[in-house]
Amino acid sequence: MNNVVLIGRLTKDPELRYIPESQNAVATFTLAVDRPFSKEKQADFIRVTVFGKQAENCERFLAKGRLTAVQGRIQTGSYKNKEGATVYTTDVVADRVEFLDWGDKAASGSGSGSGYGFDKQQSKGAPDIPEGFQALEDDDDIPF
Repeated sequence: MNNVVLIGRLTKDPELRYIPESQNAVATFTLAVDRPFSKEKQADFIRVTVFGKQAENCERFLAKGRLTAVQGRIQTGSYKNKEGATVYTTDVVADRVEFLDWGDKAASGSGSGSGYGFDKQQSKGAPDIPEGFQALEDDDDIPF
């Protein structure tokens, strides 16, 4: 079984490109994932690759510093660099990406969102809600 689940913050904005033959979208970004139980605060920097519509959504909604969850699989590879040396790579190919911080991508990447698509203060005005979602007028409407 090859399954990985990570939660971390983006180190920079996602990079989106399209595969020339198929025009399939590919986004790559790096997550900084804190190491548990270390005396000093340490993190691992893990490269993530996402495909298709989800890749376009990552580029559209994610930004540096945003808290993000990723579920996928580990994939290893290698290539020859300019000097002819073999470079080994380890990436996570994401099946699912959850946006845990929300807000305007142009805003600071400090993760100011509430995790529900918009801030409570922002809900009084016009919230920035992703396509396919709708705002609840009152928290009492939530069935749980």
